[in-house]
Amino acid sequence: MDREALRAKLALLPEKPGCYLMKNEQGQVIYVGKAKILRNRVRSYFTGSHNAKTERLVQAIADFEYIVTDTVVEALVLECNMIKHHSPHYNIMLRDDKTYPYIKLTYEEHPRLEIVRRVQKDKAHYFGPYPNAGAANETKHLLDRLYPLRKCRRLKPKVCLYYHIGQCLAPCEFEVDEREYERIQREITEFLQGGYERITNELSAKMSVEAQQMNFERAAELRDLIAQIGRVMETQKVTLDDLMDRDVFGFYAERGYLSIQVFVMRKGKMIQRTATIFRHYNEESTDLVSYIAQYYFDNPDVPKEIWLPSDANDPTEWEGVQDFLQSKVMMPKRGKKFELVELACQNARLALEEKFQMMLRDEKRTVDAMQQLGEMLGLEDLHRLEAFDNSNLQGVDPVAAMVVFENGRPNRKDYRKFTIKTVKGPDDYGSMREVIRRRYTRLLREKGKLPDLIVVDGGKGQIHAALDVLENELSLSIPVCGLAKDERHRTHQLFLGEDPLPIMMDRNSEAFHLLTRVQDEVHRFAITFHRSKRNQHSLTSLLDEIPGVGETRRRQLLRHFGSLQAMKTASLEEFRQAGIGDQLARKIMAHFADA
Repeated sequence: MDREALRAKLALLPEKPGCYLMKNEQGQVIYVGKAKILRNRVRSYFTGSHNAKTERLVQAIADFEYIVTDTVVEALVLECNMIKHHSPHYNIMLRDDKTYPYIKLTYEEHPRLEIVRRVQKDKAHYFGPYPNAGAANETKHLLDRLYPLRKCRRLKPKVCLYYHIGQCLAPCEFEVDEREYERIQREITEFLQGGYERITNELSAKMSVEAQQMNFERAAELRDLIAQIGRVMETQKVTLDDLMDRDVFGFYAERGYLSIQVFVMRKGKMIQRTATIFRHYNEESTDLVSYIAQYYFDNPDVPKEIWLPSDANDPTEWEGVQDFLQSKVMMPKRGKKFELVELACQNARLALEEKFQMMLRDEKRTVDAMQQLGEMLGLEDLHRLEAFDNSNLQGVDPVAAMVVFENGRPNRKDYRKFTIKTVKGPDDYGSMREVIRRRYTRLLREKGKLPDLIVVDGGKGQIHAALDVLENELSLSIPVCGLAKDERHRTHQLFLGEDPLPIMMDRNSEAFHLLTRVQDEVHRFAITFHRSKRNQHSLTSLLDEIPGVGETRRRQLLRHFGSLQAMKTASLEEFRQAGIGDQLARKIMAHFADA
């Protein structure tokens, strides 16, 4: 959309709350935001000056859409849904649709403990969230040692090992008093809400008794158990006496990155902390609101209070957040509460500084690796290399892939996939010639950037095939090296040039590790592409056998499901979502069941 049309569209924006979607020239949604007044917020992107990071977002905007809502809360919910659906490049997001783990104490005749990712209304007790599965599992294993609840999902016909080591009451064979279960449930709840000091004291008393009775093995077991409690449930330095559940957020922004630290406090004690670092392109307060909304969007464990730094206090951003969370949002100005928020901000700053130090170290390592490789191959300026790999299964669905590394780092936007068109059967050399010809003919035509080095997966034959096309057909002088693997499929030898001889390499050098990464990456990229082609072909051939599925419906199904496995396991409702009628959907499902 040209700027004149964009200005005309901006003039039509309503003075209402809502959600807006910024799009690039390809029509992809690159940013989703919410606003109390759509007209003011969206226009602000196209007027006035912006800092460098926001300017990158603004420069990429070619068009926008908006959705009007009745309230700011509805706009906030809609923003979360849109971010999850579109995964826009310029939004900060909780990656991989992450849900945090909980420890669940089931509501059953014979309760048990398990790790879950979803909190349901099933009368069970849920404890958490934990920052990762490791923390949740370690805590659960500790509880399994302390409390002998059943471990199996279904009761077995007789007692198992857990009974013999004292970690199960064996309800499969023995009747368990309901009051015993009530006691265990009460103690687990107390333990996970910070009351583990009493359990530790009881175990210490038992350890002393066992030691006095010279049962040193049992005393040592209790000692180790006490140490494990201390490690897993370590008493935090930060405690408050009000026994309130709250989450404390701190943030720090620098060089286009936003670091957010969350202190999870339950019953007045800090039980966990999480740190997340994002690239961000908007104001810090805007992106912090977006993060918090996503953090609680699928997380029913919203505490009674949420504390934020005072410099996050932008009324236009926070309006509606408190109603959305149904929790009290506070920005302490003094006292211990303020100090705790400042501690969260300090931790956010330290986490970001650590990331910058790691980035600097990685940058030096990757640049050094390219310099080492250049010296080894006699290349003065080695900045960009392109690596190729072929993939086929006995000549079926032959494909190739290319990856690009610049200054030792993968440049994924320049990766390319190739479907082999002129070669029949498993001809690796012929495939290499075709791909090299297509890649560099196009680069010459488009006056694209040529690499300083070409890496092919293989030895002398692949090198000769590539050089034949480059020198004799395209008149290009680009050095070509080949990587051969040993019988364990590990990078083994490096070959270079027209009459290639193995080049000795130190396996512990940065250059060798860089080549290994390059070879593994191009192989992964090629194999992934080949598998998707195979799956698509097998799906197409199966669909061709079904009466009523023509070319149009086949493309429709392929676009919606993407893979054979997804279609095989799809429900009737999912076929409806793909635009397939019930009668045809049942026919397709029956065909897959018989296949």
